[in-house]
Amino acid sequence: MSKQNWKPGNMLYPAPSVMVSCKLGDNRPNIITIAWAGTICSDPPMVSISVRPERYSYDMIRKSGEFVINLVTKDLVRACDYCGVRSGKDHDKFKENGLTEYYSEFIDAPAINESPVNIYCKTDRIVNLGTHDMFIATVCGITVDERYMDGDGRFDLAATDLVSYIHGEYYDQGEKLGKFGYSVQKKSKTK
Repeated sequence: MSKQNWKPGNMLYPAPSVMVSCKLGDNRPNIITIAWAGTICSDPPMVSISVRPERYSYDMIRKSGEFVINLVTKDLVRACDYCGVRSGKDHDKFKENGLTEYYSEFIDAPAINESPVNIYCKTDRIVNLGTHDMFIATVCGITVDERYMDGDGRFDLAATDLVSYIHGEYYDQGEKLGKFGYSVQKKSKTK
């Protein structure tokens, strides 16, 4: 096998494609598309998003100290792309994409009602990294779409048709290949 050497860059893909909603005071809420988002701690539950300081949503998130990570499905991928290429300074992204604001008890920023999972976050700190600043946040609540609850009362995240982002393109998740720990699981003997 032959390999090529490349200069340093971002090749950690696929990345989750999420729409982050935010609101500052009485201003119109906004949505920014983020591909650099992730889980950073399980106890307490914490996440991070990275945002360029020149983005319209940056000051809204920085000043309010809160935001909502909304997972993106196949049905939302067009809106997701639109929210990544249009500025909330000039566009009402909720209205122009036919999206509904959903307000919870957790924070003042609205979630996107059409998203199957909304993760409500309060910023703990902001780390300047270079082109982007990382908002490190505690998860203070989650809302899920009841349509994806199975008969055992479990949320079926796989049924939501989430999309991911790979080097400038959106993809669906594909087929299940295994579950955590399957590589070391004892095989049952069959007769």
